[in-house]
Amino acid sequence: MDLTVLRYSSGVESTLGLLYIDQKFACYTLEDEHREKKVYGETRIPAGRYKVILRTVGSHHKRYKQKFQEFHKGMLHITNVPNFTNILIHIGNTDDDTAGCLLVGESSYSNVNQPGRINSSTIAYKRIYPIIVNAIGKGDEVWINYLDEVKFE
Repeated sequence: MDLTVLRYSSGVESTLGLLYIDQKFACYTLEDEHREKKVYGETRIPAGRYKVILRTVGSHHKRYKQKFQEFHKGMLHITNVPNFTNILIHIGNTDDDTAGCLLVGESSYSNVNQPGRINSSTIAYKRIYPIIVNAIGKGDEVWINYLDEVKFE
């Protein structure tokens, strides 16, 4: 399975994107902003291709196991990101809710003149999570491709 994050707007506080699952639009995304030099908890991960696995340790896993008892099998963990650890796909609405992780939502609000945000994050998460987890459960490899926004000259 291939996931693609197409980053379309990088603001002062956040980066907005679109998540595709096997080339089909799935939801909106929000990450921290781009920085040349990483600042812990305030920097998005670099563009690239990374493997997604299930992570069954940590505080996010414990909270989600309790909150989503009916379907939670582990956190969606984006692995082998240079200079980053514990990068997850999870619920949240603003850059205050992420430390390099990928947040998902049903709608987005511009980050051109304000920090930017996504909404209805739980709804989006509950929709995409089973699709991804089922692929992992069947033994399929899941990869996520981060593509930076196009620069118009």
